[in-house]
Amino acid sequence: MAAAAACRACSTSTGSLRDVSLLILLLLLLLVAPWRSEAAAAAAKAAGLSFTRQDFPRDFVFGSGTSAYQYEGAVDEDGRTPSVWDTFTHAGKMPDKSTGDRAADGYHKYKEDVKLMSDTGLEAYRFSISWSRLIPRGKGPVNPKGLEYYNNLINELVKRGIEVHVTLYHLDFPQDLEDEYHGWLSPRVVEDFTAFADVCFREFGDQVTHWTTLDEPNVMSIAAYDDGMFPPSRCSAPFGTNCTAGNSTVEPYVTAHNSILAHASVVRLYRDKYQATQKGVVGINVYSIWEYPFSSSSADIAATQRALDFIVGWILDPLVYGDYPEIMKKQAGSRIPSFSKEQSEFIRGSTDFIGFGQFINDSVNDLERVEYLSVYIASTLAALRNGVNVKGYFVWAFIDVFELLAGYNMRFGLHYVDVDDPMLPR
Repeated sequence: MAAAAACRACSTSTGSLRDVSLLILLLLLLLVAPWRSEAAAAAAKAAGLSFTRQDFPRDFVFGSGTSAYQYEGAVDEDGRTPSVWDTFTHAGKMPDKSTGDRAADGYHKYKEDVKLMSDTGLEAYRFSISWSRLIPRGKGPVNPKGLEYYNNLINELVKRGIEVHVTLYHLDFPQDLEDEYHGWLSPRVVEDFTAFADVCFREFGDQVTHWTTLDEPNVMSIAAYDDGMFPPSRCSAPFGTNCTAGNSTVEPYVTAHNSILAHASVVRLYRDKYQATQKGVVGINVYSIWEYPFSSSSADIAATQRALDFIVGWILDPLVYGDYPEIMKKQAGSRIPSFSKEQSEFIRGSTDFIGFGQFINDSVNDLERVEYLSVYIASTLAALRNGVNVKGYFVWAFIDVFELLAGYNMRFGLHYVDVDDPMLPR
């Protein structure tokens, strides 16, 4: 977005857009430019920032990302079959009635976009693999065209010196498996997801050493099975009102449970079969918020902890301690599945890293995002200096994509995409 916004600012008579564009561009260059101490320091001073790239460790990575359904488009090309998002959007469920049929057309424009990443100075790029593009029926034969696309994308990134980060699953479950056994509601998903991951590790692991199993399973469980805002749009009143099936008081716990077991199964597979030779790491992304007590009362302090347990601890506690937070088990009772002793041992310690996911809303003229990124990155630097083992900062998203909450009415991209132009110029 910075480059496109800067070009538009050249022809405007107002100063605000020009100032915003300059700030965003300076921020990007400061964060991802190589170690040019004098130039970086001067630019930081001009932008009013308290840090430069040089303040971060050399092995700290500044990156950005996209996801398959939101970026690729080409939904019916070269053997790809529908995901639940195709079904959902074609049923007119998006606020703007849009679909991801074109998205940002990354399937055809990946070379152009990787060059743009290089020109921006991006150090790493995180993308997800479309399960139904790589394995069209969700299980069984691998699609050669899907395999070719992801290998070409990875090769292009490697050629330009951009570190490759891959997410195996970003909410786009194959519709065939959803029809067969209701997807994440069934324990059968563990075996199929592990088989999908096995193909990815085998085919791409020679050049990919950073793997994320699932993107924000807590969001998936709430948005898809509690309020029904995401596909397969299952819910029940009063928590969700536009669903034809579901149980909001039970299904979110079931899907999160199966997600945790699937994650642990994939991590075990990688550690047992691939890690010794590929030398990679496997982690998970969790949507995170931070609550503060309304007052210093014990009730408010307890409420704050309870909120954190139900959003973040729901996923992380099992991976760290082998079980759900006690308050969740107490309040959810029999509605939340239990881990057997064997499962508890299986899931405990099953992550090499955890990813710091949050949503923000911005536009082209977005001084708020300049401040948002500046404050968050400064806080990350403070955490590093306090001894926290933070390895990178990834901005969502690299370019404007099809947003899962609002279609094309919401923009998050560092680079602008003109969705009204059939050529989708950057």
